[in-house]
Amino acid sequence: MLSNPMSHLYDRIGHGYSAQRRPDPRIASQIVRALGDAQRIVNIGAGSGSYEPTDRQVVAVEPSMTMIRQRPVGRRLAVQAAAEQLPFRDASFDAALAILTIHHWHDQRRGLEEVGRVTRGPIVIVTWDPDAWRFWLTDDYFPELVDWDRRICPSLESLRLALGELSVETVPVPADCMDGFLGAYWQRPEAYLDPTVRSAISTFSKLADVEQGIARLREDLQSGAWRRKHGHLLRCSSLDLGYRLVKVGPRSSRAFA
Repeated sequence: MLSNPMSHLYDRIGHGYSAQRRPDPRIASQIVRALGDAQRIVNIGAGSGSYEPTDRQVVAVEPSMTMIRQRPVGRRLAVQAAAEQLPFRDASFDAALAILTIHHWHDQRRGLEEVGRVTRGPIVIVTWDPDAWRFWLTDDYFPELVDWDRRICPSLESLRLALGELSVETVPVPADCMDGFLGAYWQRPEAYLDPTVRSAISTFSKLADVEQGIARLREDLQSGAWRRKHGHLLRCSSLDLGYRLVKVGPRSSRAFA
């Protein structure tokens, strides 16, 4: 039986995850472009299968059986394993994906080394840049989330030290983003009042007290205070919230810092 902290977390909070965390086609297109012509792909921390290309051979790696059971019918079943110990031979894949997952890894250094070991082609990572992370939800209502995320999210420099030269692209979050990650509802603040929405955002599970922040947000929405302060966002079609696509070509053997 696999013992992994993220397996336990998502076995607890992951029920119904696939209904809220649907792939957004604009983000998906950016990921597919980064993969290039790679045909055999390993998806690390695959969850319920979002952003896996359907026209390639994808092997998913996911520690939580709750998440694996939510994978779409007809998709190849995932391998229940963790990033830190991938059950594959060296250079088994043309490319690797790691979508909003590295911050969950128990040992990021070992996980990144394993991803580099099993992949002979590009590594495509979607992550948060802790140095660029600003968002009204966290600034005004849940500032403790920023402190937590800055502790667990690797900096771009740390990824560079671990993996070698890399390219970085901004991942704009569309106003009508279909994927329910933390920043997805930046133009739809009332969505954060819904406990079903919050249940698919792992960050909220780290908070001892969610209700105080939710009560302040509800009050500001009812009074119009949110709109007076952030109403300019309603005119935007997308927003940079610090999400980044990192693509790694040739890797170095330098250790994760």
